[in-house]
Amino acid sequence: MKDRLVQFELFGQEFAFYSDAPDDEVEKAIKLLRDELEGDEHYGRSHLPSSKMLVLGCLRLAAKYVQMEREHAVLYQEQSRSIANLIRKMTVSIE
Repeated sequence: MKDRLVQFELFGQEFAFYSDAPDDEVEKAIKLLRDELEGDEHYGRSHLPSSKMLVLGCLRLAAKYVQMEREHAVLYQEQSRSIANLIRKMTVSIE
């Protein structure tokens, strides 16, 4: 896919970047960031500059990603153990 200019507004500021990702993925990413930042009353817009809000939002999203990555690793290990147990049981029952 060819790079295209993506523009969006957040906290009254225009942001633009180039992306070759599909439109739906770009829209989901922007919505995720917008929801993360605008949905949190703890960091009211009047208390922090928008640049700090963006950094905090990105850090919170990164923390969620790390947590999901860890959870995925645990599930993968559990699934691997379950598959190994099934293979062992099938091998025993065949012999």
